[in-house]
Amino acid sequence: MCSLFRYRYELYRACLSILLTSLILCTSCSNVPVETIEATDSSNSTPVSSCSTAPVVIEEPCSDNATAGKAIPVYTYRIINSYPHDNEAFTQGLVYEDGFLYEGTGLREHSTLRKVELESGNVVKIYDLPEEYFGEGITIYDNKIIQLTWKSKEGFVYDKDSFKLINRFTYPTEGWGLTHNGHQLIMSDGTSNLYFLDPETFTETNRIQVTDGNRQIEMLNELEYINGEIFANIWRTDSIARISPESGDVTGWIDLKGLLKAEDRAQKVDVLNGITYDSINDRLFVTGKLWPKLFEISIIDTANFTCSYCYSS
Repeated sequence: MCSLFRYRYELYRACLSILLTSLILCTSCSNVPVETIEATDSSNSTPVSSCSTAPVVIEEPCSDNATAGKAIPVYTYRIINSYPHDNEAFTQGLVYEDGFLYEGTGLREHSTLRKVELESGNVVKIYDLPEEYFGEGITIYDNKIIQLTWKSKEGFVYDKDSFKLINRFTYPTEGWGLTHNGHQLIMSDGTSNLYFLDPETFTETNRIQVTDGNRQIEMLNELEYINGEIFANIWRTDSIARISPESGDVTGWIDLKGLLKAEDRAQKVDVLNGITYDSINDRLFVTGKLWPKLFEISIIDTANFTCSYCYSS
């Protein structure tokens, strides 16, 4: 009888220990240490997986939003079509309009503005930026192409049809991604901020900070405004954030892990970057820097997926 009591007592202690350990781990999941490697910047074309200053995606069921009963939806994807993409194009900005892709590419002495055939990947028109500029995001507004540069704090405006340079403008931050909502330009600079600019004067009219619960989401890169939401690549990740343009709240995550297969990574490739939407035919396209392919994808709502995303900033 005594031995039975001791067995039950030891079993109770073991269960209590496991329960306490689980609670401690869940409480600290948001403080998972970030792997530290030598920090690089967006001019580096060498693929990297993490950085001491970059947000890192970890899969945990105890994020701030999940705890508050506001678990943010996580979406996956299905590939509809794939198209050839110039694997020497360091994609920084991507727009689809009137049957063509317009692409802004980066790297010093290699930055360009391009008009590209979707089906073939052929470049049908190209403008080479002066060698001192590192090209960044682009958008098309009022039949003009607007292009950012990285650290020069200078942007360019071109006639969409001829690629003739018709204007220049300046801004006080770095330039990363660019899109518009029909009446304002929306710009990212690699921080958690998105800046709203007047499309004629390029002065800032508003800004929002992008957050997932209490966490700032940094490294916002290429942008696309789609049906009232801002889609943003998160640099050095396979994630796209869906963002409310009013509040800056992340309303969903799109997980694109595995999009580029191992055989396509045999050559030198860099990170996922490039989002554009064909509003006429309801098609979503994505690609990456130096990727050999551009993908048309559909987004799948994983409504029963229990994992949410924690970010360390």
